[in-house]
Amino acid sequence: MRYGVVIDNRKCIGCHACTVACKTENRVPLGVNRTWVKYVEKGRFPHVRRVFQVTRCNHCEKPPCVEICPVTAMYQRHDGIVDFNSLRCIGCKACLQACPYDAIYVDPARNTAAKCHFCAHRTEVGLEPACAAVCPEHAIIPGDLDQPDSEIAQLLARETVRVRKPEQGTKPKVFYIDGDQSAMDPTAARHEAFYMWSQRNEKVSGGGAVYLPDSPYLEDNALAAYDVSHARPWGWQVPVYFWTKSIGSGLLAVPAIAMALGWLPFDRLRGEVLSSLALIFIAATIVMLISDLSRKGRFLGVLKTPQTRSWLSRGAFILVIYSVLCGLFCLNGLAGYSGLSAVLLWPTVLAGILAAGYTAFLFGQCAGRDLWRTHLLPLHMVVQALLSSAAVLALLPDAWGGTPQGRKVAAVALSICVLLHLLILLGEVAMPHATDNAGYAARLITHGPYRTLFWVGVVVLGGILPALLLLAGASNSIIVGFSGLLALAGLLAFEWCFVMAGQSVPNS
Repeated sequence: MRYGVVIDNRKCIGCHACTVACKTENRVPLGVNRTWVKYVEKGRFPHVRRVFQVTRCNHCEKPPCVEICPVTAMYQRHDGIVDFNSLRCIGCKACLQACPYDAIYVDPARNTAAKCHFCAHRTEVGLEPACAAVCPEHAIIPGDLDQPDSEIAQLLARETVRVRKPEQGTKPKVFYIDGDQSAMDPTAARHEAFYMWSQRNEKVSGGGAVYLPDSPYLEDNALAAYDVSHARPWGWQVPVYFWTKSIGSGLLAVPAIAMALGWLPFDRLRGEVLSSLALIFIAATIVMLISDLSRKGRFLGVLKTPQTRSWLSRGAFILVIYSVLCGLFCLNGLAGYSGLSAVLLWPTVLAGILAAGYTAFLFGQCAGRDLWRTHLLPLHMVVQALLSSAAVLALLPDAWGGTPQGRKVAAVALSICVLLHLLILLGEVAMPHATDNAGYAARLITHGPYRTLFWVGVVVLGGILPALLLLAGASNSIIVGFSGLLALAGLLAFEWCFVMAGQSVPNS
């Protein structure tokens, strides 16, 4: 048994009965929707027409929201319905990032994720979902895809149908007859400051999608006449989390590599200070993660009842392991056991590299944010951790284990990492992109609302200027330290651009 839906756009009249029925049946609060109807007007007067699209959860065969959920609050039933358990949800909003269809929202009453669940309470007793039962034109046809004599199976057998975003590989089970590209592609229609009955809500919590008037993905003479706004799921805490994690996870890496190459001697004080700073920054990272949860009191569920396929839950365990190793390294240094410190150093560094890189795989599970799914991201996160390590080493005062030799190593490492960082980030935004979603996000960074912060803050002040300063005065401790500060500031600016632009792309 596999439940699915056919939307027959030949019959849909855009009456919104399905939206009202869904809200009434499931008590959906104002401001959020499980089902809504998008209007797009096409053509040039007098040759114009209006197309409708009923937009909703696709109950994918391979639902990315289920895979990314760290506590199994999202789950797939045996009948193919993707359902949710609000009692388990921690409000991490990862499922919102994983959904390519904007079908999941945060319930303002419960502060948990919610979505269409195919009216499972009706389906289980043989009734149609409320949206289908109320449709006056019989344009919504639900049913069992595996039952050959069902109406939906017969429609799929004889009609040409389309699905939204097939390139994501989620195998959606909402099929559109006579689906129009201008409505199905979220970047195809122009959005102005107003719709048919209202102004476009650009102030929705966190900002929502950004529509570029000069986007190369726009179709000629296609205007969105009615749509609904969607919040940007993750706030300022996530780019800050990226930044603090890069610093905390990489602090011991550059000194360890330098010691292995014979460029630096072992220094117990330096090791104590760096491992202590690592614990502080990892603690700040955890605070950022928890503060962005809409159900903060449930955060321990990630460790108590983890969903092992989610990189969010895997990352939580990696951070715990790294924190324990850093703590042991620091305590051992305070106790004066240099031999044991040498044994603990590399396991701690390797755990830090894992802590730096795991988020790349978490972002790889975000099927709704293609900019984040680049294959360069794991390498980039490791480079960012090494860059942070070199920058902090350059800033370390003598009283905390800083030495002229250490600053010389920091200058070399910082130069290499800044150049690698620039090359990778330019590759992430300038290389040809596999999907319009990724290309649109990259354009938001380079030509859209983030362009000044990116070109001035990230590329010039955080990349080119530190590289030039290090080239001119690598032997000057003040120049090396100032270059480290610029690199760290530029890294924070990049995290902001990358995280915010990635989730500013319209998904519906």
